[in-house]
Amino acid sequence: MEYKDYYKLLNVEKTASQEEVSKAFKKLARKYHPDLNPDNPEAEAKFKEINEAYEVLKDPEKRKLYDSLGPNWKDGQNFQPPPGYENFHFQSGGFGAEGFSDFFEAIFGGAGGFRSSRFGGDPFGQTMRMRGRDAEVRISLTLEEAYRGGQKNLALQEQVRGPDGRPRMQQKTLEVNIPAGVKNGGKIRLSGQGSPGSGGGPAGDLLLHVHIEEHPLFRLEGTNVVYDLRLAPWEAVLGGTQRIPTLDGPVDMTIPAGVSSGQKLRLQGKGLGKGTSQGDQYVRILIRSPKTLTDREEKLWQELAKISSFQAR
Repeated sequence: MEYKDYYKLLNVEKTASQEEVSKAFKKLARKYHPDLNPDNPEAEAKFKEINEAYEVLKDPEKRKLYDSLGPNWKDGQNFQPPPGYENFHFQSGGFGAEGFSDFFEAIFGGAGGFRSSRFGGDPFGQTMRMRGRDAEVRISLTLEEAYRGGQKNLALQEQVRGPDGRPRMQQKTLEVNIPAGVKNGGKIRLSGQGSPGSGGGPAGDLLLHVHIEEHPLFRLEGTNVVYDLRLAPWEAVLGGTQRIPTLDGPVDMTIPAGVSSGQKLRLQGKGLGKGTSQGDQYVRILIRSPKTLTDREEKLWQELAKISSFQAR
């Protein structure tokens, strides 16, 4: 049968106080806890060992018995049980027989200490408080919603524990505050709306990944908004005023004479974002030519071609 040095397992001296034993145990338990070391059998085995050691050393009577027996406990010649030993009755629990050493099983029975949430219990003599995991979902916004911000209802499915203890899905509706100027690909954090914690621990957060939908008029380039303005050749040559839609409402924009196709004109501060990081709106000029002409229009274009000194190439 195996004897384990419980003091060595907890990295404390034999003269350590109960408080020192408790502190050492908690430090090691946080390091090797199975919930914090998933799929790590070595950490789980170490966790069981320190749990076994603490189960004995935290209890003055069990500790006294352990100290009395020592490594030669099997010989039995000099064993003097501490007062009251005959009245000890230990209940089986915890990890079960396979979780403890032969020494522990032979002397103390199957008495278990704390258990992790994986084993149905707690790590420090009370329910272990663990924060829930963060959850992530995608939220789709129109360009106007992203620009203006405001309240938006979000319906999603979340996993909860049913009356029978089994997990089930239920719909959850949240009212989300969309910050004005949120960017495509940005994140909105909703505190406490993620997976529930265990042992009374706080819930995780819900992270919303922003996806801005395509718009029939505008195109996004980072925080800048691009609008294509189609002009007839004479409008581009002569210039003038054009009414331009923006996310903040239509504005009148002066088109300079002689503007070229592909050229971009800027409307400052009409893009996404806020403050110094707010983008602009760009008006891209697209010159459209008529596909069909009347006889008179054709003659006028021919006459213009003869008298014009403009060279496009």
